[in-house]
Amino acid sequence: MIRFDDILEKVSSYSEKDTTLLQKAYVFAAQAHKGQTRRSGEPYLSHSLEVASMLADMKLDKTTLAAGLLHDVLEDTDVTAVELQQAFGKEIAHLVEGATKISRVQESSPETRQAESIRKIILAMIDDLRVIFIKLADRIHNLKTLKFLPEDKQKKIAMETLEIYAPIANRLGMGRIKAELEELSFR
Repeated sequence: MIRFDDILEKVSSYSEKDTTLLQKAYVFAAQAHKGQTRRSGEPYLSHSLEVASMLADMKLDKTTLAAGLLHDVLEDTDVTAVELQQAFGKEIAHLVEGATKISRVQESSPETRQAESIRKIILAMIDDLRVIFIKLADRIHNLKTLKFLPEDKQKKIAMETLEIYAPIANRLGMGRIKAELEELSFR
């Protein structure tokens, strides 16, 4: 499991002010997800750390990493968008809200769900590309822990990844990410 200190090592060139922001986001996410576990039995915070670590590997900015640490607080905790904005400002709150909007695809027919996912992703790309980077890192880690979900859900997520996320990574010139998404989907 990735530790917060591992992320700090990856961003050792960041200023003290930048790492202070990441520390604040880490503490906020840890508090928000306190007591939550993933289906694997791991603490929920481990997922947030994995996502932020991947974003650090992509050499993204402090704002994106902070949003990566916080990306599920609106979706999976009682934290509100207003509270998030008060704590971290408009930019980080906007990135987290963008990632949450993509996640909130209505359970409907597969065709409608896919079209809705594509539409939301494209809208997010137009607004701020960093939302897509967060969602790609989120998807990669979720694929790595897919075995803990029912088989039908595993297949649905793998298919959605192959049809939506991998092509977007490809269009963004992220060949390594595309390949990883495809490889994890075929497991």
